[in-house]
Amino acid sequence: MCVKSTLPPAPGGPDVPATPATPARLLRIQEVASELGLTTRSIRYYEELGLLNPAARSQGAYRLYDASDVERLRFIKALRDDAGFSLAEIGQLLEDEAARARTREAFHHSADRRERHALLSDSLARADRQVAILRAKMERLQEMVAAAAVRRERLRERLADIAAGGTGDIPDLASGSVAPGATGSSPSRAAR
Repeated sequence: MCVKSTLPPAPGGPDVPATPATPARLLRIQEVASELGLTTRSIRYYEELGLLNPAARSQGAYRLYDASDVERLRFIKALRDDAGFSLAEIGQLLEDEAARARTREAFHHSADRRERHALLSDSLARADRQVAILRAKMERLQEMVAAAAVRRERLRERLADIAAGGTGDIPDLASGSVAPGATGSSPSRAAR
């Protein structure tokens, strides 16, 4: 089964057409920042980290971005803001995806079994790394969900205590202590 990647193409990768039918509009950094809700400093920083390479520079040396650059930035922002990936993790995922594209191209141009084996082995190692990064993120998210669920249950217990005539100050189950100012003997506790 073949699954298409959701990562944007690597800058200058095989997905970039050699001669576009119509010249694409290039945007200046301020326009891109405004469109995506990023700061120009963030965009420059992503470039410094190698996460992005502007499509071109103007005669005045201004950075110019094409649609694929904007999509790549949108993807980086989503990984960072929505999924909570670090910039190092994002960089690794993007590099692995760019290498995957290069490897696919080299594999299709090679008839040598040893070279093909080496290419596939490298791709497998990169896929293993991607899976490890994604699983680690899932585990961290699951831990966060579990901690939030514990807090939610604690709040429900406090609300139930208040509804039963108590003060909402209930013992901390982990330490056995009662919240400051609590007597530890609310009517709902006595009834339990």
